[in-house]
Amino acid sequence: MEEHHNPGIPVIFTDASKVWKANGLLTPDWFRENYPDKLSDVSDKVTGKPYTMAQVMDLVENSSVENPAPYPLTFNITHEIPEMMDLMLPVGLNYAKPNWLENKLFKRGHWGGILELFIGGPGGKFPYVHKDYYHLSAWINQLYGEKQFTVFPRGQEEFLYATEKNQWRSEVNIFEPDYVKHPKFKHATPISFTVGPGETLYIPFGVWHSAYSLTPTISVAFDQLNAKNFPGFMEDVWFFKNQESSRPKAMAAYAYALASGTICKIKDRLSAAK
Repeated sequence: MEEHHNPGIPVIFTDASKVWKANGLLTPDWFRENYPDKLSDVSDKVTGKPYTMAQVMDLVENSSVENPAPYPLTFNITHEIPEMMDLMLPVGLNYAKPNWLENKLFKRGHWGGILELFIGGPGGKFPYVHKDYYHLSAWINQLYGEKQFTVFPRGQEEFLYATEKNQWRSEVNIFEPDYVKHPKFKHATPISFTVGPGETLYIPFGVWHSAYSLTPTISVAFDQLNAKNFPGFMEDVWFFKNQESSRPKAMAAYAYALASGTICKIKDRLSAAK
């Protein structure tokens, strides 16, 4: 908590996912055999049709630095492949505690709280540096292949040139920075590292980050909410709901989130007191 969470410096747990049945099991061939026709959240730009699982695995295995597959290719496990859930229990790996997103109160609404499958091929990189919405902390479980992450500890916002329309997204292409357009980026202090099979990366909330696939990669990600990031979460709830709906609906969503968080906080205190 003192060395990583509070200052916003990610940490790698080298064997957290060993509690999952999915650990060491998931490969491109395994997905081709078990879920060939499951539809990705990403569509082919030419046909407009979602990629199937079989197509995704073909794309990433034929990906190259010169001609990378689209990245990320994602599947919502919670909704689209719920059969996989049994392979990833306990979801929180016995580390991500407490996580209010697992409470039924936060199952209502779109707050995060899903298990998501991320698939990429060599040369595939996240299209921009970003912070996760709703101030959620992220747990990224690398189950196949190697991925390089680049993170920027908290307090470097002015160097990253957040876009005017989206304060959670950077204008800077960190892989080919334009120092004429973004001169302050020279003062940023990125940290780059590789996460391999069986390793779990914890990214505290509010940390700018991006990713680059070094090989065909398969990872599972989920988010975390608790008392630590709840104040920032509520700020984002108010911002996003005002953008998405009328003011009365935004107020109702804010009140619901506040009440739900208060209930979860009380439950945490009661559990700690036992």
